Amino acid sequence: MMDLMGQKGGRDAFVSQGFDTWNKKGAFQTHVGGVDSFHNKAREKCEFLMREKQAINVVLRRQTKAEDNKYKARLRVSIIVVRLLPFRGHDESVNSENRGLCIEVLKAIRETSEEIFNNTLENAPKNNQLISSKIQKELVQCFAQEVLLSIHEEIGQDVFALLVDESSDVSKKEQMAIVLRYVDSLGFVKERFIGIVHVKDTSSLTLKNAINEVLTSNKLSFSQIRGQGYDGASNMRGEFNGLKALILQENDTTFYVHCFAHQLQLVVVAVAKKHDGVSDFFEQISLVVNVVCASCKRKDLLREQARERVQKGLCSGDLETGRGLNQETTLVRAGETRWGSHFNTLISLMKLFADVLVVLDFVKEEGGSLANHQQASGILAYFKSYEFVFYLHTMYDILHLTVTLSKQLQRKDLDILEAASMVRGTMEALRSFRNIRTTKTNRFHFEVEIFNTVVDMQLTEYRDRFSETSTQLLEYMDALSPCDSFAQFDKSKLLKLGKLYKYDFDDSDMIDLEGQLDIFYHSCIKDERFTSLKGISDLSRLMVSIGKHRSYPLVYKLLKLAVILPVATASVEICFSKLKLLKTDLRNKIGDEFLNDALLCNVETEALTKVEDEKVMEQFQKMYARRGQI
Repeated sequence: MMDLMGQKGGRDAFVSQGFDTWNKKGAFQTHVGGVDSFHNKAREKCEFLMREKQAINVVLRRQTKAEDNKYKARLRVSIIVVRLLPFRGHDESVNSENRGLCIEVLKAIRETSEEIFNNTLENAPKNNQLISSKIQKELVQCFAQEVLLSIHEEIGQDVFALLVDESSDVSKKEQMAIVLRYVDSLGFVKERFIGIVHVKDTSSLTLKNAINEVLTSNKLSFSQIRGQGYDGASNMRGEFNGLKALILQENDTTFYVHCFAHQLQLVVVAVAKKHDGVSDFFEQISLVVNVVCASCKRKDLLREQARERVQKGLCSGDLETGRGLNQETTLVRAGETRWGSHFNTLISLMKLFADVLVVLDFVKEEGGSLANHQQASGILAYFKSYEFVFYLHTMYDILHLTVTLSKQLQRKDLDILEAASMVRGTMEALRSFRNIRTTKTNRFHFEVEIFNTVVDMQLTEYRDRFSETSTQLLEYMDALSPCDSFAQFDKSKLLKLGKLYKYDFDDSDMIDLEGQLDIFYHSCIKDERFTSLKGISDLSRLMVSIGKHRSYPLVYKLLKLAVILPVATASVEICFSKLKLLKTDLRNKIGDEFLNDALLCNVETEALTKVEDEKVMEQFQKMYARRGQI
């Protein structure tokens, strides 16, 4: 109370006596140490705060060495989790019973180490746990940047081919995937995914601009492209306004190849649509699958019948036991866009034919509706016809050849010369198949006519579709083939090939190339290491491994141009398959940037495994000013 009265008295004195009282007594100067002294102290304090080590943002982030180690350990665990699971849960709150895979895996990992347990989740600072949605997305972005950086380092300023395809995702957004095909420093052919772009429309100009943005962001350009590979859509391969034409305007050495796998698909589809008997056959097969697999009860009956049949076969010795044998199976439903799946349908039907008959008899007798009775009766009648048996075995044999070729075309290291050779080999197998079957079925004129017509239609479609296999470009490239001790070697053709790539070989280079080709040929035909090579891809790898790419740099450059010419867009289609796993009905609002980063990490798993945690930490720290520092 006395203090309050004293303060009140002081205020009253100041009010009654004024500022002069302070001045007379020298109290103000005594209080601040004089005006000059006051300014000097203020200046010293400002200079102190302006020093780098005393800056506010530095002081706020100042950590002890122990805190640094804890932050680094916490960040490393988050990196491990995000590397495996780039998606957060729906509800990651503390009280949630299911916090999503990222948090659940983190909880499992922390149980293996006391140090990690004491430094993560509830034991970490509340504002620096490194588990938020934003942090997870930023770490995925860091991984994606490191993967892209590794791809750019492999390509550098070298040439590459462009593989592009577009498809809509689950949220009906049109997405364009871009893959580059190139030869790495060891001579291996690689096809690497570099990004997926949401495009508002699929016009060729829109696609070209989107491709240009992706290439530019990765420090690449249209001038490095030496090949284009797309499907047969008009906006892609159009002669005047297609994507192919627009890129050719930028660089006229970007030779286009229609995807071999897509052409193979069109071969089978065309025959199935043009031949009435084949079309009816596959419609009946589709109906069989629909009827037999229409309900769980029928599928269970099919499995039970197959199990009993296998059990009897094993007891009687008619069936052998072994790894992978007698596995449980069911009828395979054919896909609308993949005719390779029709072959799997035929295989499953032939394996389960006796069991399918039992199910159809059941439906015929006890089916739920008149339509079911009629369908089952019609199928059973069709199964008894010679026409069904004939088409079943004929299409099985034809599709067997087609599927074998299709699987080979999926190889990333397949070069176009080997692909063209496989197409020709498949056509020869069909011709041989036609001659053999004609002899065996000579007594059945009607069936022979059908068989010959189907096979002839197949051969015609092969010749019409695979026009690239007889182009002048491939004829020139074939002279590089090392098969049979360079039996196809022709210097004049290889020089003509070099002239087609005018941006890679100037007049001086062409003179040097002629000399290098002579020496290269005579040195290789006597070298045993070149005798077992099966294609130009093998030749590329061998030249690098033994150093001949340095002795004959222009020959190797010509070889790389031949190797990178695209064969199929299988790598692009794999990206869309991965996309369906990432962007689902329950996860359909993923942003375009995060989707691109996550898909890049999911597709390029080989490159992702090589990304070092320290590199990710470095990228992560560079993004923003973090609360924690390393």
